[in-house]
Amino acid sequence: MQEPARAPSLSSRLVRWIILRLYRWKRWKLEGSLPATRKFVIAGAPHTSNWDFVFFTGATAEMGIRPNFMGKHTLFKWPMKRFMQDMGGIPIDRSKPANYVEQVAAEFARRDELALVVAAEGTRRTDGTWKSGFYHIAQAAGVPIVPCWVCNITMRLGFGPALVPSGDYAADLGKIAAYMRSALPDEPRFKALEAQAKRLLKGERDA
Repeated sequence: MQEPARAPSLSSRLVRWIILRLYRWKRWKLEGSLPATRKFVIAGAPHTSNWDFVFFTGATAEMGIRPNFMGKHTLFKWPMKRFMQDMGGIPIDRSKPANYVEQVAAEFARRDELALVVAAEGTRRTDGTWKSGFYHIAQAAGVPIVPCWVCNITMRLGFGPALVPSGDYAADLGKIAAYMRSALPDEPRFKALEAQAKRLLKGERDA
């Protein structure tokens, strides 16, 4: 059961207002659309800047949704607890018996709507290969994955077609990689993503 709605804190409203103004001031352009469903995982890449989440927040605000993100549970203590929750944070406690995938899947089950943004590469210091956490979360929660790319040079951000996890990670990653390459053909990290998907598919065939 979802908790009763309450008015967001003044600090979170102010930060969201600033983010949206920054987003509009930069004149970012949106491509694609989000699914009609109220629960999904947004797998975003490439993660090259600390500003990425700011522009994800601005883009989703333009589309009328509030993005959520995972955060270490120690960040959700006074005096930051309410602010973190109002900004869309979901506390993850690594010390609990249930792993983070199970914790987030439980949060999906508890809520009426949840748009979880995941930096699929994990960190900014990556060669472009993706971690599989976003996929396992979507599969466990029974929600679709929305691939999302960002280009800080042209100030464009795009949402791809929603993909329901089939259980074949290699095949599904291949579909996502094909979309990302079509959106930004010259992005080196998406070339690495495509190569990763091909290696996984080859491993399946050779097994």
